[in-house]
Amino acid sequence: MLFGLSLAFVTMLGFQAPPTAQTANGFRTPDKTAPADPSKGLSPEVRGDILMARKMYREAIDTYREGPKDSPVLANKIGIAYHQLLDLQMAKKQYERAIKMDPHYSEAINNLGTVYYAAKSYRRAIGEYKKALRERPDSASFLSNLGTAYYARKQYKEMTEAYEKALAIDPDVFERRSSTGTTLQERSVEERAKYHYFQAKMYAKAGQMERALLCIRKSLEEGFKEHEKYIKDPEFAGLQSNQEFKLLMATEQKVI
Repeated sequence: MLFGLSLAFVTMLGFQAPPTAQTANGFRTPDKTAPADPSKGLSPEVRGDILMARKMYREAIDTYREGPKDSPVLANKIGIAYHQLLDLQMAKKQYERAIKMDPHYSEAINNLGTVYYAAKSYRRAIGEYKKALRERPDSASFLSNLGTAYYARKQYKEMTEAYEKALAIDPDVFERRSSTGTTLQERSVEERAKYHYFQAKMYAKAGQMERALLCIRKSLEEGFKEHEKYIKDPEFAGLQSNQEFKLLMATEQKVI
């Protein structure tokens, strides 16, 4: 079973700070005192950001293109807009253009990796994520993407290592839900039940028991058959006396 394509993480690196209000995900939206016409006094990049926040991706592409042609930041943002439109060929072209202008642009390198991941070219995705991490080894989102690509290749040991590093940097990295920004985080994975087992194991090891229980429930609802792992795996030792955990183990879950 395959998760739907999700472009799910935001880091606002490279965005300007305009005289406008911000939405929860960091993109601009005009405040009450801003001119009615957002084009007045704002750069193409800022106007494009506003259009992205409004999910007007084609309009954002046209607006970003009014800016400097030699800007890797704008090329990357154009790529994200195409990515949101699921035009992966054009997104890839723009990410590669951004990287050509700035070979150290980690966000664009990561985003190129998400294109390869979407095309199920997992080995190439891993290569791009590793390149991005060489530029920014402290990026939880890059590490999360790397772990997901390892999972797709059934390299579970490497996946666990990447995920645990990501979680240590940002305890909420797997809970991000924003859909726009300068960095994309891929969450499409196959075999959801086993994926949520691994997530539960990771959260339990990190002491995030509520999230571990939620992932256990999801894994069981999705058909995870190896219930004994939740009893025998040492990471779940701290849950053995938890009443909710006991109930989950004792109840036959309806597979969704």
